[in-house]
Amino acid sequence: MEKLTEKDKELIRGSWESLGKNKVPHGVVMFSRLFELEPALLNLFHYNTNCSPTQDCLSSPEFLDHVTKVMLVIDAAVSHLDDLHTLEDFLLSLGKKHQAVGVNTQSFAVVGESLLYMLQCSLGHGYTGPLRQAWLNMYTIVVAAMSRGWAKKGEHKTD
Repeated sequence: MEKLTEKDKELIRGSWESLGKNKVPHGVVMFSRLFELEPALLNLFHYNTNCSPTQDCLSSPEFLDHVTKVMLVIDAAVSHLDDLHTLEDFLLSLGKKHQAVGVNTQSFAVVGESLLYMLQCSLGHGYTGPLRQAWLNMYTIVVAAMSRGWAKKGEHKTD
């Protein structure tokens, strides 16, 4: 697993902390952007309610639960910046789960773009080039592990 620089870790921790304790509203911004960029991903969420428009889906309890889980995964990565390798098994499993529900590895990149968009919206002038690169570095490490888990499901990984 790749390593992050001390500066990367400092930038990531500081920016994540500045988002406040309740990360769910930021997660909703991230997923709103994700569905703008790749609307077909919304079809992977099979909830009891047929939600239209997309905003209805984003406010459903089931979806907010998923957003909370995603934000907790990001929080875990931020909390383990010094030892990201300890999350390897969890991230491999997460990759397998995403493969099982029909997410392809190309969508991981779109999620990354959506994460950066959310950070830019939430941090405003605090969102700098070095901060963006630090988050990209961390996200690349996380996605590499998830992609290995995705590929272990027996499918051929496509890039």
